[in-house]
Amino acid sequence: MRYRKNVYHALTMITQFGINMLVPIFLCSFIGIYIDRKCGTSFWMVLLFFVGALAGFRNVYIFAKKVFSVKSEKDTDLERERRKRNSQGGRLG
Repeated sequence: MRYRKNVYHALTMITQFGINMLVPIFLCSFIGIYIDRKCGTSFWMVLLFFVGALAGFRNVYIFAKKVFSVKSEKDTDLERERRKRNSQGGRLG
């Protein structure tokens, strides 16, 4: 059961990375296409595509930073509890 939970958690994180990357790219690209059609230009879509890509990379970076900081906090808490149990076990024995 624990294995399934880990797999679903990993799939959820991969999906979130994809959404965090693709949504800004698509939104900025569509806005660029709209502006190009309204103004008769041909460079806004390309420019806004790269703006969306930068925003997507920023989102992924922030998400990854948050995920790994939470994981390291959990690891630290588990280590503290393990030390606490070991020190209590030594006193009782």
